[in-house]
Amino acid sequence: MKYLLENQETERILFRKIKRSDYTDWLEFHKNPITSQYWISELKSPEVACKNWYTKQFHRYENNLGGMNALIEKQTGKLIGHCGLLVQTVDDITELEIGYSLLPEFWSKGFATEAAKKCRDFSFRNNFSDSLISIISLTNKPSEKVAIKNGMSIDKVTEYNKNNVNIFRIYTSEWNALNLP
Repeated sequence: MKYLLENQETERILFRKIKRSDYTDWLEFHKNPITSQYWISELKSPEVACKNWYTKQFHRYENNLGGMNALIEKQTGKLIGHCGLLVQTVDDITELEIGYSLLPEFWSKGFATEAAKKCRDFSFRNNFSDSLISIISLTNKPSEKVAIKNGMSIDKVTEYNKNNVNIFRIYTSEWNALNLP
């Protein structure tokens, strides 16, 4: 589980492994139709979708495929979303992705950018990969803004899980040029 940011933090966020007890809070994400407006997937009840999401994360943990971290707002102790480093296969190439999803009440407050930058820095400081990607639906402009603020740019357009997506990418050399400590 080398890709997890367990016990890491930013100015406003604590990172930890997800727990089964997070299910009830995260179920609200799946109940809100606005959260799936950019992604085509099989229609499932919110309960089934949430259960499947957690099953996938625990599978990632058990098989060293990265995984989402629970993001806890320091000020309130609330689960605000998830962000993490995920081993993904895109166009038959295994890559390391920065993935992020937040509960809508925490959108447009800089939390996704703050968490994504922490994942980027953690990965590059630990030499996990020469580059990182984010897989973003062509219509998801808010997530594109997060990727751009994370120093990424569009590398290619492709299809991923039946969705037309932009693959945003940043290379270690670009990160080094940002003059980060």
